[in-house]
Amino acid sequence: MWLVIEAVEKRGSIVDMTVEDMFASIEKHAADGMDFMAIHCALNFDVIRRLQASGRVTDVVSRGGAFLTGWMLHNNRENPLYGEFDRLLAILKKYDVTLSMGDAIRPGSTADSLDGAQLQGLIVAGELVARAQESGVQVMVEGPGHVPMNHVEATMLLQKRLCHGAPYFILGTLSTDVAPGYDHITSAIGGALAAAAGADFLCYVTPAEHLGLANEEDVKEGAIAARIAAHVADLARGNKQAWERDLQMARARVALDLDKQIEPSIDQKKSKVALGGGKKNNDCAVCGPGCAAQVAAKYFGIA
Repeated sequence: MWLVIEAVEKRGSIVDMTVEDMFASIEKHAADGMDFMAIHCALNFDVIRRLQASGRVTDVVSRGGAFLTGWMLHNNRENPLYGEFDRLLAILKKYDVTLSMGDAIRPGSTADSLDGAQLQGLIVAGELVARAQESGVQVMVEGPGHVPMNHVEATMLLQKRLCHGAPYFILGTLSTDVAPGYDHITSAIGGALAAAAGADFLCYVTPAEHLGLANEEDVKEGAIAARIAAHVADLARGNKQAWERDLQMARARVALDLDKQIEPSIDQKKSKVALGGGKKNNDCAVCGPGCAAQVAAKYFGIA
């Protein structure tokens, strides 16, 4: 986005920025100490032609991808970030910046998941990942937005295979299109499945996704939903710390220890309020003194 802002300020239009503008801006921010940059270098005219022929429902939903596509079509020139990729790598290596390879044509609806355009872009990304790795530049790959559950595992396997095992930074994934206001939930569902199948980095999605700008509460809810998804995936992948955390919660519930139930909670503040501040009263938080589990526990000799 900073590239676009600078282009508008300097040239008056995104499509009027020059190749030198692009590389000068990238080097400026790299020199300023950025750790990683999301750059749409895996977009070229072959990908755009595939997109135009695909009959895709949502075309280009990536903001950076849309700006760059407009620049290419307006100027009838290849994407400089693809065509001069070695120049880009030299800048990133000089300043030790990680390349986060943007997914310019990620699917913006479940109808577009795993279409020809997405796969073409992934093939190009894989070729560039190999060049980055060979040059000594750290690289991760940004991934699909909207992915139905039955496509998740195949998408993760394809990315890992085509992109030489590079870390996969997924945007969502959103498992359905029909839950505006609840896309932190659709994202958590898809994100948990994707991370369990091999994704490495979840990008949180807020309830405001597709509706407007997020406020502070939206950001909090989105971040918590993503943390839940990541924990669920850690359990599925056999992460020892995740399993110990769940075990701690289960034992605290059996022991009716409210303080110890708060400690492993992902949202400790919410748990503390719901559990009355963690005050021990030896009663079930839900049932009170008539808890069925407590009654049964007496007969097992553990109450």
